[in-house]
Amino acid sequence: MTDQKLVIVHAANPQPGVAGRCADVPVQAGDILQLIRSGEATTRGDLLEATGLSRMTVAQRVDLLLASGLVVETSSATAGRGRPRQSLGFNHGHSVVAVAAVDTTHTITAVTDLDGRILARDRIEPLVADGPLPTLSAVGESLRSLLTPDLPPLAGIGIGVPGPVDPATGRPSEPPIMPGWDAYPIAEHLREHVADVPVHTANDADAAAVGEYVAEFRGCRSLVMVKVSTGIGTGIVLGGQRYVGVDGGAGDIGHVRVEHPGVTRCQCGSMGCLAAVASGRAVAGALHELGREAAAGHDVGALLRAGDHDALRLTREAGQRIGEVLATVVCVLNPEVVVVGGDLASTSLITGIRETLYGQSLPRATRHLRLLLGSLGEDAAVIGLNRIVVDDEFGPEAVNHRLAPATVRPERLPERS
Repeated sequence: MTDQKLVIVHAANPQPGVAGRCADVPVQAGDILQLIRSGEATTRGDLLEATGLSRMTVAQRVDLLLASGLVVETSSATAGRGRPRQSLGFNHGHSVVAVAAVDTTHTITAVTDLDGRILARDRIEPLVADGPLPTLSAVGESLRSLLTPDLPPLAGIGIGVPGPVDPATGRPSEPPIMPGWDAYPIAEHLREHVADVPVHTANDADAAAVGEYVAEFRGCRSLVMVKVSTGIGTGIVLGGQRYVGVDGGAGDIGHVRVEHPGVTRCQCGSMGCLAAVASGRAVAGALHELGREAAAGHDVGALLRAGDHDALRLTREAGQRIGEVLATVVCVLNPEVVVVGGDLASTSLITGIRETLYGQSLPRATRHLRLLLGSLGEDAAVIGLNRIVVDDEFGPEAVNHRLAPATVRPERLPERS
């Protein structure tokens, strides 16, 4: 019988959306790159220790990655005498990623390097309610203008949308606030009108959760990101991986039924949804009745920044309703961190959430919970979309496939008698 040497399973993988390698898969160049990207191995010696491969095989794998441009090797001075230390790193300038964070009333487009650094950005204002063609046409035009000839090659496109995404198809799945978008072939449209590269579609709150995790909370075991804008959505990161559920519906708390004195019809058609009484759209409606010019979440955000007393009060009350639903989420997941973002993210909102969340959750579930405002704003989704694309396009399987013609045969252990 012949055994193969095995790659170490990355139990604490810092890249959301990338699972550890299975225990019976031979170590290839993509697995070496994963160790380098994660920081688990930054020298050839680290790779020898982490994989158990021979020095020659590690050298072959590393040389292949260097030749492909995916890895760079740099020298650093050592204390005292001796050869300089040679460090290996992921080449963040190898290629770029284009992203589009679509919201209900505007879209942020950007081009990033492979580390999520924003190289160019734009803001456009198509209305998602007008349907996919006007929005995606504007997105395509914006991205084409950002992708200038002087940039490195385009590795992929990431697009976030304010609704559920079917993980099997990558298409919107019955999105309540996106009329005409159900099952629309977003990826195919962008490949035809922007570039023929891989396209990854994600829910906006999921993307924002990944962005906050990567930027501020890398290494925490569980994070919940609550986005309160025109609608309400929740992104979940567990063990370094975004969790979307079997059909992409995980975290859709905006359509949980809540008790409220006035039964209100939601945009989804149901009665009494959380979004109908606590979303930016709901708060904007209440403010409009009080004479304010408000129609959507960004209008409420502007009034909050201006210190409008009614906006502050109504947002706090919305936070209390959201906290009631979040209490169940916290009791089920027992997360380390709950991050609050979106147009309504403010002291008023988080105060309201805190008032009901802690009161209606078990003490054990909130003992070590941190409830915080997000620090990235709209960039959370941009950074998250970048990471989703990079994790997939530069994960072990993708890299091994890309380099397959040049990959050296897997090293095997001697046969046992």
